[in-house]
Amino acid sequence: MSRADEPFGLINLNKPRHWSSRKAVDHVKRLVKPAKIGHAGTLDPLATGVLILTIGRATRLTPFLHDLPKSYRAEFLLGHTSETDDTEGEVVPCDDTRLLTRADIERVLPQFIGRIQQTPPVFSAIKINGRRAYDLARKGKAPEIKPREVEIHRLEILEFTAEKLVLEMDCGTGTYVRSLGRDLARAAGSCAVMTALVRTRIGDFLLKDAWTPQDVTKETLTEVMLPASRGVGQMRAITCEPNATPLIQNGRPVPCREVSPPDDGEICALLAQDGQLMAIAEYRESSRHFAPRHVFV
Repeated sequence: MSRADEPFGLINLNKPRHWSSRKAVDHVKRLVKPAKIGHAGTLDPLATGVLILTIGRATRLTPFLHDLPKSYRAEFLLGHTSETDDTEGEVVPCDDTRLLTRADIERVLPQFIGRIQQTPPVFSAIKINGRRAYDLARKGKAPEIKPREVEIHRLEILEFTAEKLVLEMDCGTGTYVRSLGRDLARAAGSCAVMTALVRTRIGDFLLKDAWTPQDVTKETLTEVMLPASRGVGQMRAITCEPNATPLIQNGRPVPCREVSPPDDGEICALLAQDGQLMAIAEYRESSRHFAPRHVFV
């Protein structure tokens, strides 16, 4: 398969419940091989919703996709706990807890908006001395996981009963939603386990536009695949002159023709006349050139 014929783009997939992110990748891998395939933003098997698959050269966009803001809708069972902070582990009632009211949750909610410290679950993919936390936990070696900073942009109560809490949130990368529910309930005087999770958005990739695995076939691949240029987020897009293509292909600086150039050091997406993503580049004010960092042509 030539470079020109190789699949190059993104698929907004609605990951089913009980599927791992790897299973979702493998489902599409057979349709695009020998092209590479990856994904951005792992979802646990319990979770459903937006999972962005990166195809061919678009796998190089993974770090940029990881940084996009995300939205979730999560359900929690109050008054219960588990080793995994969700129903994948053994769920048991909390000791010495009390029934919470909606007012209890609303009282502590502001503590969890903005930049907060969060300890990921013991059963998570966090690496500790080169090993996954869940591997250590399964062997009975309770790993010590240090808190880390995450950012919660929005957090709202959608539904509340004595046992059920439904939250909707916008957050930054690295946020563990089950940890958020656990810590919120603790702050209110009880405990909680996550029973369901739906990722409704990554950047401008929305759940309502996502395809099911059954939708993605050899015949529909061209239809469901989005252009790689959709993966650059809020990055400034620069449409290049045709003579810039050989410069980009050879990793050479590309002159800036913009009337209002980017800021020095700004990372930009360089596009061909037809809108195809050619490179991600850094603008150098001293020479008024773009220095390619990731080349796609």
